[in-house]
Amino acid sequence: MSNVFHVTLQDLDSVEKRGKYTVCILGCEQYGLFCASVFAGVGFRVICADPDQSLIRKVKKRKSGSSQGYLEVKLKDYINSGILAVTSDLKNAIIQSDIIIVTTPVRIDENGNSDSSNLENSLKQVGEAMRRGIFVFYANVTSLGLMENLVRETLERTSGFKTGQDFGLAYVIGFTKGQKWQAEDIGNEQVIVAANEKSSLDAAGTIFSTVTRKGMKTTMNLRAAELAALFSFARRDVTRGLTNELSALCEKTNVDYYETLKLVDFDVEKADFVPSIDDQENKLGTQVLLESADNFGVKLRLPELARHINENMAKHAVDLAQGTIRRLGKTFRRSRIAVLGASNPGTSVETFVRMLETKGARINLYDSSGEKSNELDGLPIPKRSIMEAVENSDCIVFLSKEDQFSRLNLKSLRSVMKSPAAILDFSGVFEPEKVENEGFLYCSLGRGCDNQ
Repeated sequence: MSNVFHVTLQDLDSVEKRGKYTVCILGCEQYGLFCASVFAGVGFRVICADPDQSLIRKVKKRKSGSSQGYLEVKLKDYINSGILAVTSDLKNAIIQSDIIIVTTPVRIDENGNSDSSNLENSLKQVGEAMRRGIFVFYANVTSLGLMENLVRETLERTSGFKTGQDFGLAYVIGFTKGQKWQAEDIGNEQVIVAANEKSSLDAAGTIFSTVTRKGMKTTMNLRAAELAALFSFARRDVTRGLTNELSALCEKTNVDYYETLKLVDFDVEKADFVPSIDDQENKLGTQVLLESADNFGVKLRLPELARHINENMAKHAVDLAQGTIRRLGKTFRRSRIAVLGASNPGTSVETFVRMLETKGARINLYDSSGEKSNELDGLPIPKRSIMEAVENSDCIVFLSKEDQFSRLNLKSLRSVMKSPAAILDFSGVFEPEKVENEGFLYCSLGRGCDNQ
């Protein structure tokens, strides 16, 4: 096995040389799979390991859980070629690997506090199986001080090795974007690499120089790197909060938010400026930042207010849905609503669906990954197809802006729905005129509904 702790640029300057090293991605959720694709794409052998066997089966079926078809195509190619393997045997995967990239996220519990127990369990398994000379990265959102107080201490305690002497350790951030992934994003983001001693920092920089085309920023200040990541999420969350507030104003004043946006110096297509009820992208980073600041006696009022605004968008969306059903001349309690794009449990999307049910609507779900699963515990099992979800419904709710939605034949959808019918476009998928020309009542965030 190679001693990656002392790797040089010359050791990794070709696909053939990189193929001598094995990278273990610990965590096969969507972000872990993107990391696996990045490293496999430049020639490293990759093992994607996760204790969740159902998740492993899903990946082996070439299902990433992402609406991005590009990732699934790449995963299929890498698995078929043998450059990428997936397994639930974490110990064996770690033993075989030269580089360990831990992507296990910190969670937010039901009380809104960060929970790093899953991460700690992952780190213990790494420590118990690791050998001298390997390199360990943590590559996800952290609370302030987590790298020193949890990651390093857990690895050293369970392995008996010392950071900077027996193995390398670094924090890397940059691939964890707070917006939807696109094909061109892979390997095309500037990366922040941090370690608390020079030998680890040099090796970490060498490794990640092979997978990013936009270069790196490096620092020996781990806390600065941790806060840099949290700052980025909070900035996007605050921007989204402002966006949601302004879009609500446009609805009340019968002004088209998107038309207004074109008149100011904003990028209309940028995710931060699109009103949305899905606050999951920035939620974790902002809440971890708020908790970290609170631990030091600092109250961050603006990010906290943005969190409150964004979390309340689900209720606003339910109000729009009720108003839309009334405009159809129907009773909300007996209405059937097809919700397309509700694939993430524990989010504002799930809250939205539960609120619709509480108010008496009957819900058909369509999971964006196209799989029939029970991920949304306690909610209806997603339908196998969009047409099945839409059939006999009064209203379609689009929760995400996906290619498969924008390509839909609205006339075909209209033919299997009850009459009259409506579309609630909560991600800016369609132009209002296109929807209305097919006989639908149209309503959206930032535009409201006709005849308000």
